[in-house]
Amino acid sequence: MSELRSGQSEWFAISQAQVDQFADVTCDHQYLHVDPERASKTPLGGTIVHGFFYLSLLPHLMLDELFEKLGEMTVLNYGVNRLRFLSPVPVGSEVRLNWKVVSEESKGDGRLLTVDVVMDIKGCDKPALVAEWLLYIV
Repeated sequence: MSELRSGQSEWFAISQAQVDQFADVTCDHQYLHVDPERASKTPLGGTIVHGFFYLSLLPHLMLDELFEKLGEMTVLNYGVNRLRFLSPVPVGSEVRLNWKVVSEESKGDGRLLTVDVVMDIKGCDKPALVAEWLLYIV
């Protein structure tokens, strides 16, 4: 696995339509996410992306590159350690993922990877989130 140590995704834009769809799927229609007029009157200045929405982008932003390096394998989400949402992501922003494999261990019939992830917001100094993502590979 030494060839698979780190990577960075392309920028990914998040639209209000995507946020509205996420709100519908998760039944989380808090005005900060879905009501641009009302949210514009808050200190945030507009709608923001659900934290769990941009957390859910981790597979999209990382796994294509991981699969390309690993080949045909099954990768399961094993969990997340030390997840922190550090900055709100304004709707319309672009995010990208920086990741680094920090450990690998045998577990049962597979391997458990611990991956440090940092999600950047284009034009922001502070990241959207940081976490340790656990992936089980069989």
